[in-house]
Formats: sequence, C-alpha cells, structure tokens
Amino acid sequence: MSMLVLPGDRIPPEVLPIPSNPSASLKLGPGLRHIPPSTITPVLAGPLRVDNKKNAIWVESKSGRYIPQANDAIVATIHHSATDYYSCSITPYTAFALLPHLAFEGATKKTRPQLAPGSLIYARISSATKHMDPGLVCYSPSTGKSDGMGELKGGTVFELSLGMCRRLLMNRQKEDGGLGVLEEIAAKIPFEVAIGRNGVVWVKAGTVKETLVVRNALQETDNEGLGIVEQEKLVKKLLRHT
Repeated sequence: MSMLVLPGDRIPPEVLPIPSNPSASLKLGPGLRHIPPSTITPVLAGPLRVDNKKNAIWVESKSGRYIPQANDAIVATIHHSATDYYSCSITPYTAFALLPHLAFEGATKKTRPQLAPGSLIYARISSATKHMDPGLVCYSPSTGKSDGMGELKGGTVFELSLGMCRRLLMNRQKEDGGLGVLEEIAAKIPFEVAIGRNGVVWVKAGTVKETLVVRNALQETDNEGLGIVEQEKLVKKLLRHT
C-alpha cells in the first residue's frame, strides 16, 4: 500500500497496518509523529509505506541519515581489530559499531573468522543506544544460526537510498513496496544479495556482467522511481546486453 502524504496530514486509521498479533505495538518509522492520544501525522512529504508483518508504518524519503536501530540488518566494513572485537564502519558519519570476535555461528577462539581491515560483513545490530557505540552480531538471536550473516566475499558493493533498502527488505516487495526488480532478475540469472538498512547493498552473480545487471537495475529503479512495469522493461533491456 502506498499513498502520498504531506506534513500536517492526519493518517486515517484504516490505512494503519493490521498485525497478526493484536497485542503488538504499532511501530512508527521515519517521517511520522504521534500526537496523544491517537493522532498520527507526517513530518515529511512522501509515500506512506506499511509493513503488516512488522506492524510498522513510515514515510519513505530519499533524504536523511541512517540512525542505527536494534535488529536492523546492515552491510558494514571492518575498520580494525582490537583484543576482543572488530570495529566496523556502518556509515561515514556514525561511530564505529563493535562486533565481538565470537559473535558468529559456532565461533570459538580457535575457529572464529579472521577478518582483515576492509572486509565486508552482513550483520545485525544487537544494541543501539544514544550514549553507546552500536553492537553487532552475525547470527540470529532466536536460532543462533548465521541466516546468511557473516563475511561477504567477492561481488560488488554500492549504495541505495534508505527508502529503497527498506522496501527491498519487505517480505512482500511487490505488494507492499512496489518492487519487482529482483524477482524479475532472479527468474533469469542466479545471484546473491545482502541488503543493509544503512543504505549499503552487496551483490554477487556468476559473472561480472551479471553482477552489474543487478546493481544497475537497482540503482536505476531507485534513482528514477520506476514502477513495476518500468522495472520489467529495464531488466529485459539490461539482460539483452549480458
């Protein structure tokens, strides 16, 4: 679902997410403000986005800086290693995030990954408070499994808007996010992708040309604000040159 909102508008109750768990609290994302007792109003202009599974609602915007939030998946760069942790860069303007050496699936002092400065990782933010550096882990807190987290080898890394990354991370990209670009590409070529809420994306396909198809399709969709039909045409055009 998407509707254009302006600062000062009132968000009607019928567009709010419908959670699977009725007791779940509504999560207000960027661009929205709660005015007690029950008014929700935008503070930014842009498309209103809703994620029913996460019971979340926000205003999509290309502007703004990433602010670390607990449970966010992010793509980070190893800056240096200390005695017990790696210092990782999330964005150029935020403090280093701390990744313990043993914060990997099944890691021990003998088996933990040896990550050099400049290495890329896909991680989850385990803690984020105003007065402390963010904490990272490379496993699912609920299962202890990596679930795709860890070092990212090869491929290419690039940036997208924060709004685009939020949409790509939706469980129903096409229905809720208006995105079918990855689905279209996956029907033609295999690839791996790691999408960070911090606006950083890593992609790896079978060849350099195929990797660039995925990158270029995502960047053009983001920059031009392409709709579903336009995304399909773009993917077909890019694949013709591989």
